[in-house]
Amino acid sequence: MHRIVPSPLTKTAFAPFGDVVEADGAMPIEINQGFATRFNHLANIEVTSGGAPVNISLFDARPRPQPIAIKVMERHPLGSQLFFPLQDKPWLVLVCADPQDFDSYRAFTAIGRQGVNYARNVWHHPLLVLGENERFLIVDRPGGGNLEEIWLDTPFELVTT
Repeated sequence: MHRIVPSPLTKTAFAPFGDVVEADGAMPIEINQGFATRFNHLANIEVTSGGAPVNISLFDARPRPQPIAIKVMERHPLGSQLFFPLQDKPWLVLVCADPQDFDSYRAFTAIGRQGVNYARNVWHHPLLVLGENERFLIVDRPGGGNLEEIWLDTPFELVTT
């Protein structure tokens, strides 16, 4: 069985698949009379073509059994999809160029202060968390026609230890 092991999530390594969403490296702007700092332009959100609204949702996720069986990949042809953790715990990101080409897969371990914005049409696995009751803020395009799934002919394992 094929196995893949995640590497650390970095902006450079993830660039072919979308944006790493984090404040590190962003220009801080002091606001609210100096009691808050704002970091703008952290991701290229693409969801409004054809007049579609932006959807902001909350996911409450649970971990999958280890090692993680990778059986399905998905993509969103009509817009990007942003995931940002609401707790400071590591989580996993799995992407590929072609779901049927094992060599095109990349796995990353994100720290709890990093999110990702999958670019439109990027193949990725549904949300992968390592702990119980982990919550994520999601920004994407609602409605039908924006989800394509492919079930793999040959499943493989994502190994985290």
